[in-house]
Amino acid sequence: MKDKLQVAALENGTVIDHIPSKLVFKIVDLLGLQNQESSVTIGYNLQSKKIGKKGIIKVADKFFTDEEISRLSVVAPNVVLNIIRGYEVVEKKTVVMPDELHGIVRCPNPKCICNNEPMPTFFHAVDKEARILKCHYCEKELHV
Repeated sequence: MKDKLQVAALENGTVIDHIPSKLVFKIVDLLGLQNQESSVTIGYNLQSKKIGKKGIIKVADKFFTDEEISRLSVVAPNVVLNIIRGYEVVEKKTVVMPDELHGIVRCPNPKCICNNEPMPTFFHAVDKEARILKCHYCEKELHV
């Protein structure tokens, strides 16, 4: 078909789908995909029945860690990860914010111990839908 964009199928790797278009390049930066050795395909402003305009990122030979997925959940919750092995989708999961986030977001309280001592930040998800986090140390709330 001449009216469709053709992109090579992914043999092994991960497809991040249903990304709000405005967040595509933020996710590329957040996950460090510009430093990826294998191929990365980025689709931007594609039509989506679900969200209007969407982005998609295909990363060959890359399977994200739980920590990377946690980072992704802060920026773009509800994106879909498709795990591909042998050209087949073997797992599909919607990214949701975990109950706890370690070393991912920075506490907005300049007096918090995590901003003054060499230690990772630690937040509890108070409201995942509204994306409200609470610092474990000083209990300051953060809206992400």
